[in-house]
Amino acid sequence: MTSDPPPNPEDDLIVLDAPSASRYEARFGDTVAAFSEYRTRTGRLVFVHTVTEPEFAGRGIAGRLARGLLDDARARGLKVTPVCEFVAGFIARHPEYADLVLDLRARPPA
Repeated sequence: MTSDPPPNPEDDLIVLDAPSASRYEARFGDTVAAFSEYRTRTGRLVFVHTVTEPEFAGRGIAGRLARGLLDDARARGLKVTPVCEFVAGFIARHPEYADLVLDLRARPPA
């Protein structure tokens, strides 16, 4: 008889948009493990800052947060401007998200 493996608490992680706080959150139930703050602009989200709470550091939660917020932006038809170094670095390491980037700093003057 085989037994199921013990539950992995990381499997309970959810990523959700908290628009009233202008941020995406990675949560275990009611506990926020990490968040990424954004500003809304027409047709895009500008990610400005990402924080992982110290007790959750080193567990890959911020990466799962970044993947979740980028997947959500894509599903909503939004572009992103990654001012936040973490989100920008995540996109650089995961080129499947490069098509979402709208970097206004790279535009030539009109």
